Amino acid sequence: QVQLVESGGGLVQAGGSLRLSCVASGSTFSINAYGWYRQVPGKQRELVAQITSSGRRNYADSLKGRFTISRDIAQNTVTVYLQMNSLKPEDTGVYYCNAAALVAYWGQGTQVTVSS
Repeated sequence: QVQLVESGGGLVQAGGSLRLSCVASGSTFSINAYGWYRQVPGKQRELVAQITSSGRRNYADSLKGRFTISRDIAQNTVTVYLQMNSLKPEDTGVYYCNAAALVAYWGQGTQVTVSS
């Protein structure tokens, strides 16, 4: 089992920045990749960024250059960050942390609201 706890969401003006954090604990050795997804009402959850166990990063094409995913590996936890710069109103949504193993683990989500 892996537990994911997100933080860092909030309200920001367009052009501003936010950094989301996700602390993973438990059987983190089993995780192949960590990702951030976002969901807006009426739409499917979409991948924002992903970092694999080897450190390879993948981004949604529309977000390249504005968002950066990174991670810190500690003895018992892994913290995954999503640095979001030059935020736009269309970036508004609930952001979920994901950990991919034989099963997928999800955090509770954190709301990001970008005002125009």
